Amino acid sequence: MSRVKRGTIHKKRRRNIIAYTKGFRFGRNSKLAYAKQAMMKALSYNYRDRKVKKRDSRAMWNIHINAICRANGTNYSKFISGLKKNNIIIDRKILSEISAARPDLFAAILAKAK
Repeated sequence: MSRVKRGTIHKKRRRNIIAYTKGFRFGRNSKLAYAKQAMMKALSYNYRDRKVKKRDSRAMWNIHINAICRANGTNYSKFISGLKKNNIIIDRKILSEISAARPDLFAAILAKAK
C-alpha cells in the first residue's frame, strides 16, 4: 500500500484557521496555537450570544410596552392581563412595534384590554 502524505490537508486546515482569525489582535491572528484557541472561544461566544440576543430583544419589547402603558395610565402587567382576559392575541414584538409607530392604535388596543 502506498504512503499517504497529509501535508496539504494540514496546510489547508491551518490556512482556514488563520483566515477565520483575520482581524483578531496580537498573536491571535497569526500564531496557530493562539489562533485555534481564539477561534474556539469566538465560536462558543457566537453560539451563546445568538440566544442572548433573543433574550435582550424580548426584554426591550416589554420595556417599550410598559413605557407606553404608563404614559396611558396603566402598567404592563395589568395591560397583559387585560389582553388575556379579552382573548386579544398579539405578541409582544408586534405590540412594541405598534407602540412606536402608531401610538393611537396602541391606545385603542389598551382601551379594549381594560
